[in-house]
Amino acid sequence: MIALKTVILLTTLFQSLIEAEIIYNGSSIPNDDWWKYATYYQIYPRSFKDSDGDGVGDLKGITSQLQHLVDAGVTASWFSPIFKSPGIDGGYDISDFRDIDPSYGTMSDFEQLLDTAHQLGLKIILDFVPNHTSDQHAWFQLSKNRTAGYEDYYVWMDGLNSTTPPNNWRGFVGGSAWDYVPERDQYYYHLFTAQQPELNFRSPRVVQEMKDVLIFWLDKGVDGFRVDATPYIFENFPPPGSQGDYNVDEQRRGIQDLPETFDMVYQWRAVLDDYTKQNGGDTKVLMTEAFTNVNATMFYYGNGTVDGAHFTFNFFLITNTTSNSTASQDISVIKRWFQFMPSRYIANWVLGNHDRSRVATRQGVENVDGYNMLVCLLPGIADTYNGEEIGMENGEVTWEQGQDPTACNRPRENFLTQSRDFERTPFHWDSSVNAGFSTANSTWLPVSAKYITNNLELQSRDGVKSHYHIYQSLMKLRQENTIIFGNLNIEALDTYVFAFTRELAGNDTYVFLFNKGNYSSTVSLSSFTSLSNDIRVVLSSIDSFRNEGDLLPKRRLRLDAHEAIVAKSRPNNLIHC
Repeated sequence: MIALKTVILLTTLFQSLIEAEIIYNGSSIPNDDWWKYATYYQIYPRSFKDSDGDGVGDLKGITSQLQHLVDAGVTASWFSPIFKSPGIDGGYDISDFRDIDPSYGTMSDFEQLLDTAHQLGLKIILDFVPNHTSDQHAWFQLSKNRTAGYEDYYVWMDGLNSTTPPNNWRGFVGGSAWDYVPERDQYYYHLFTAQQPELNFRSPRVVQEMKDVLIFWLDKGVDGFRVDATPYIFENFPPPGSQGDYNVDEQRRGIQDLPETFDMVYQWRAVLDDYTKQNGGDTKVLMTEAFTNVNATMFYYGNGTVDGAHFTFNFFLITNTTSNSTASQDISVIKRWFQFMPSRYIANWVLGNHDRSRVATRQGVENVDGYNMLVCLLPGIADTYNGEEIGMENGEVTWEQGQDPTACNRPRENFLTQSRDFERTPFHWDSSVNAGFSTANSTWLPVSAKYITNNLELQSRDGVKSHYHIYQSLMKLRQENTIIFGNLNIEALDTYVFAFTRELAGNDTYVFLFNKGNYSSTVSLSSFTSLSNDIRVVLSSIDSFRNEGDLLPKRRLRLDAHEAIVAKSRPNNLIHC
């Protein structure tokens, strides 16, 4: 044990003798468009605000709370699906791409929401779910009956017979990826639930239909789209009748990140760009969701000559870090994005969403401020899932209360590890009944009992040091030129402590320090040569004893367990003795 501590100490001392590594040389991309360096706030509509007391969040509820987004300081909000749906998979089984689901309200309600948001200076991004529809969609009903013009709207194949599908591929929620339809005497393919048949993008009519969906909502005035499940748009199937032993890698090669999929994203980008050229107005942004390898991820940005998504979500902080990750491991995750991302693109950082446990649950409540500081001060775009600004944790949901088909269609004993319901529980507005989310006797998912001590109203009070006030301050810091354009220099200072600076000539240097570990640590900032001896606290995590304006020592700086600090140093040539 003593030997281990000695190695760690010597490693730390050695690191302090060299300069911190520059992993980002500053942005040459001008801040001349609204989407660059913006903060995007994801709203899960069913859980945000219920206006009519039925226990389900809705559009009027969102409209009533748009001022919260303004007060928080975000730029834009993207909504999980609000379209007409039977609700088998949280609205991702869409039965009409051009209508609002009645549980959320009406098209008039949406138009009012959009108008209010724009008056407040907010942009609104909609989910675009092109991979599949609901089996209740009119297209599927026509296709399964071989109605002329719709025969190939979906992926249909012959099986060996009515009980043996074309191959042994499996769906994401378990079981075969094929279902038999007697009317056609064929099987349709579904990567998700059986109620979500896959559209056939090898049909030119389907391609045009989905481009028309984009145009429909652009005409309504929306500011862009987040593309769901992007890697799976196209498929290459093995020869019919291929059974044998199931091979997950073989299936993945046939469905994920095919060249045709990248090209389709590029076509959607062209639709948005052409729309703006023809109609004027601000840029319409395209963002893609792709849980895939880093090489494929970068192709969603574009191929060097053709533009794709304005940005594709960077999930590395979700998928590649844990509460036990060391400082060096976290730094490696950050560096990896910059190493693979072409310099002409904009980086982005995601802490959570409706499919992954909340950051407070994954990384620990004590580290919420540190991780919010991290994503807000790194170069590029910041993404916030509703509730992260107040440090919400996963809620409490039983098997009986569960709604997520990913878990509910599988063995009950796996519910706690597989359900996505926990991160989807309602937002905590205040300490009243149901956290101010709804006046209903029961809500679609239960409100977490933690709302009594953790809610927006408590954290908004004047003079309170809270996650929310820290988040607001971070939004203001993101407007600083140093944070937008500055170099990024980063270093591990101890096993669980890392720091980085953002530097821009002629401007103050900002330094972020984060001890994510369970023990205090004494570190040195001497490797950050741009820092003067006048280093003043700007922000500190809620349990830190440090206050704004406190002077930090450049050497022998003690950080408590889970302490996070943002400080500012004046340029060396402006410091006078």
